[in-house]
Formats: sequence, structure tokens, C-alpha cells
Amino acid sequence: MYTSFFGLTEKPFSITPDPRYLYLSERHAEALAHLLYGIDDAGGFVQLTGEVGTGKTTMVRSLLAELPAHADVALILNPRVTPDEFLAAIADELHLAVPEGARGSNKVTVDLLNEYLLAAHARGRRVVVIVDEAQQLSADVLEQVRLLTNLETATRKLLQVILVGQPELRELLARNDLRQLAQRITGRYHLDPLSRAESTAYVRHRLRVAGATTELFTPAALRELYRLSHGVPRIINVVADRALLGAYTAEQHRVGAGLVRRAAAEVRGRRVAPAWLPAAAAAAGIVLLVALVGGYLALRSPPHAAVAAAAPATAAPAAPAAAPPPAPTAARPEAATPPPAAAPSLAEFLAAHAASTGTDSAFQRLFALWKAPFDPHGPRPCEQALAQGLECLADKGTVAQLRLLNRPAIVSLVTADGIEHQAVVASLGDTRARLEAGGDGIDADLLELERAWYGQFLLLWRPPVPLARALKPGMRGAEVSWLRQGLATVRGEPAAPGSDLYDRELQRRVEEFQRAHRLAVDGIAGAQTQVLLDALLGAPGTPTLHASGA
Repeated sequence: MYTSFFGLTEKPFSITPDPRYLYLSERHAEALAHLLYGIDDAGGFVQLTGEVGTGKTTMVRSLLAELPAHADVALILNPRVTPDEFLAAIADELHLAVPEGARGSNKVTVDLLNEYLLAAHARGRRVVVIVDEAQQLSADVLEQVRLLTNLETATRKLLQVILVGQPELRELLARNDLRQLAQRITGRYHLDPLSRAESTAYVRHRLRVAGATTELFTPAALRELYRLSHGVPRIINVVADRALLGAYTAEQHRVGAGLVRRAAAEVRGRRVAPAWLPAAAAAAGIVLLVALVGGYLALRSPPHAAVAAAAPATAAPAAPAAAPPPAPTAARPEAATPPPAAAPSLAEFLAAHAASTGTDSAFQRLFALWKAPFDPHGPRPCEQALAQGLECLADKGTVAQLRLLNRPAIVSLVTADGIEHQAVVASLGDTRARLEAGGDGIDADLLELERAWYGQFLLLWRPPVPLARALKPGMRGAEVSWLRQGLATVRGEPAAPGSDLYDRELQRRVEEFQRAHRLAVDGIAGAQTQVLLDALLGAPGTPTLHASGA
């Protein structure tokens, strides 16, 4: 209804668990990494818990999207079943042909499952059972799950089980009669609600995925969203969606704090007070209490005190008159020191340099940082880069991703007036970024940068072998040798000549590298993986985003 009004391609706050909208807070990223690690390297059980609405199901969907190619998954969404039904659900998910007459027979299903697991192990595949809402599992089903993990070879468990549920799952597994299962849990992780900063980033992330090009929520509205949701993503989604609908109805292109409170009241079915009201009420109560105490003490004062206060005071010796101050001598008035001029904001800086924040100017500066010539009238910029041994990487990400890749980058910034500017991020500090445009620069606050930046960036890097390409299992060549040696170097292993074949061992190392640095884990060394490895190796003469001390 409101999407076209705000220039969106779809509703940004749907509560459907869409992996495209997954915002990886620090805790979510760690949880996802734990789950992916558990699939490949652990055995037995992995447990993921979190309060209602903290993103567990979305995390499962994202896990399914990032599963290694060698994993087969059985996803159980309805755990309120009997042991027989649970085994049948796993068999259906893995496409096992259970004879019609044998359905309901635990022994037949387990035997078929054991044959399937052994065959999968022989082919180098992992089999994973993921149970959502696992706090609803009965003790009998959990015991059946434990027995399934007894299927193993002499060296490895054949089945990996991931239990996802609410905090009650921890209480369930703490029961004495389930201690055998609890002892087999090799990884536990709990999802907390988002912090205030993460809540703000979460809202902006979802809006950008939905196609927003401007800020739709005021800073006060974002603060109210966090206060009223306590950082629970599902509540943020419901209230933010209703607030956008309210803004559309009122024909307002930005959502304010009042609209957020009104939306929350509609969702909760009761009035929501502003954040300042409890403090104001408390202050008023203190003033009233002081007044009452003062009145009470006045009434309790003895009569003579009141008389003494009303009687005229006994005359006291007059104090000698103070000598008049000396007349000021004529002095030359000193010129007032003008206050220092306030530093311009990022928006003011971009407006002042609007004539030099185009694409050509940005590439001119980016090439200069690489000490490479650039001709605005020549071939396309990335073709000029290629001719000088450089490669372009255009992507969409975050400040944290730029910091990780550690290369100067052109970013597209959109100011409140809707004008797009191209600037170069030349360095990154803890709280500020050095942005350069038109021969000038500004140390901008990272919050200012994030408000104007919707994630698009382009950087240059120098591949070790010309014509960089995605490296995949089965390939051979000098670039594969560089990849193998580079991964060994960042792991602190001694230099040694290695094979130029992209084999299974190298694929495993690439996956470990990607997982450790929160990249998509696919075992393919694409541009991002290669750029990050190159950045960690620190080739001499390469411009980097050194901290500016900000």
C-alpha cells in the first residue's frame, strides 16, 4: 500500500523470515559462524536459543542459504510429534523410500537411515537435522534423537543435529532424565536482543534492502523504536510497518517519534507514553513532596519563633560607608576574540564541493592514491585500471566491510535534497572517516557517513596474477599457488612450495578463511575473498585505510 509512496520496491518490515533481510549483528554473525562450524567439524548436537522474535527462524533460513555444497539437510518445523512421526519426517526430508507397510516401524526407518548415512559418508557428504521450535519436543522424541546420534563410524558421527528454540529449551535439556543428551551438545549459543545502535542499523538495513534512498525515520523515531521494542527484531518490524502506514495515511514522507508511539499503541492495544513523561512525573512528585514538607514544618514552628521573625531587629552600629570605587582609568578596549568557526557537516561539505563530486573526480582521486594516471576522456575507468595491473571490485556492504577489505573506496552518498555525490573514503578511524572530493577532504563522523551512504562502493586492488578470476575446485595455475601460499601465510605457517591444484584441502582452507572473516562460505575464492587475503598479506606500496587517529 505505502511502498510506492516512499519509493520502496517491497515492504521492508515483513515478519516473514527472508534471508535477504538478515541483519548480522555481532551476536547474530557469531551464532551463524558457530552453526556453520558445527555442520562441518562437530558431531552430535548444536543448540541455538533466543527469546521470541530475536531472529532464530531467520537465522535458520540464512543457514540454509549458506550451507556447504556437501551438506544434506532435513528441516523439521513441527516438533509436536511422536517418535515414529519424527523419524518419518526425517525420512521424508531426506527422500528415503520407506516401504508402505513398514511406515510406523522405528527399526525399519532407523535401518534405512543408517544405510543412507553410511552411503553419504562414503561420498564425503554431511547429513544435518535442524529442528526449529525444539523447546516443544517431548522427552520421548529427544531420546529418539539421542539414539540417532549413536549412528557413527569408528572415527566420526554420521548425523549432526541442530536444536533451535526459546530459552525453555535450555531448561528442558537441563532435566536429569535428559542428561545423556545434554552431555552430547558440543556447541551452545544464545541470541540476545539488539542494542540501541544495532536496532538503528537494523532498521536502516531493511529499508535499504527494500530500495529506500533516503532516511524514512527521524533519529527521535529510531530512539523510540528501540525504547518500545527493547531491541527485539520482530517487535521492531511490526511497529515500524504500522508507523510507515500511519505516515502514508498522513501524507508524511518521514516517520517521527509521535507516529512510532501511535503505531506501538495500536499494536499493543493501549496508550504509549512519551519517554520523557515518567521522568517529568517523578520530578513533579518530588516538587510536590518538598512543598508539603515545607508547609508541614512551617505549621510546626513554635510561636516565639514566628514573633521573633516578625519583630524589628535591634539597631546595630552602622558599618562605615564603603569608599567609592576608583574611577576607571581610560583603557583601550580589547578586541573580542571571535569564536572558532564550526567544522562543516558532511552535507555542507558535499554541497560546497558539488561540482567535483562526480564519478570522474572520484576516480581521479582513487587512481591518485594508487599513484596511477587517470584520463577522464579515455576508456572506462575499470579498463584503465586493468591496463595498469589493477582490478575494480564493485559491491554493496558496510563500514565494517570496508575496514576489513582495507582499501580506499569510492562511495555513493545521497544528501537530504536527493542529490547523489561520489567521494573517496581515504582512511577509517574508530569514529570518523576521511572523505576526499575535489582536492579537499573532511573528517566525517561515521554516523553522518552511514546516514548518507546506502552501501554501494568501488575499490581497486592489485591481483597477484593478471586477469583475476574466481578460483574454484579443480582449477590449476599460478593464482591457485598464490592462494594456497597466502592462506598459509595468514595462518602463520612456514613458507613452502605447494601444489597449483585447487583440491579438497585447499577448498576446506578457503571455507575456514571465509567463515572466520564473515564472508559467504562457498569454498570458492571469488573477488572478495582474494581482496581480503591480499589486504591481510599487506603487499608493499598498496594504499590502505589506516586509522587516522580519529
